[in-house]
Amino acid sequence: QVQPVESGGGLVQAGDSLRLSCAASGLTFKLYAMGWFRQAPGKEREFVAAITWTSGVTVYAESVQGRFTISRDAAKNTVHLQMNSLKPEETAVYYCATSRTPGITNAMNYNYWGQGTRVRVSS
Repeated sequence: QVQPVESGGGLVQAGDSLRLSCAASGLTFKLYAMGWFRQAPGKEREFVAAITWTSGVTVYAESVQGRFTISRDAAKNTVHLQMNSLKPEETAVYYCATSRTPGITNAMNYNYWGQGTRVRVSS
């Protein structure tokens, strides 16, 4: 059973930083990428960032470009999301997911999802 498990969420103030991690256990297929998505209350889930597993190519949503950094530890099947200069509107549940295929900004191309970790940014 493939199970991504997120950690690192919490309550921070606007402008603060937070680092999320996600470890994917039980992998039975070759990873193409891992990604982060978020879902704010009353809103749809949206793409945040992703990284391809073999080459380490990164992709970011325009709204986080320059503030967030995604990285991976391929040996541990772990991905991290360093979030700087957080904004109150980025309060959401952040989800990690695994992908076997390209098109890594599209949630439909991810096959296993974690339970999410909550991030709250106070103003």
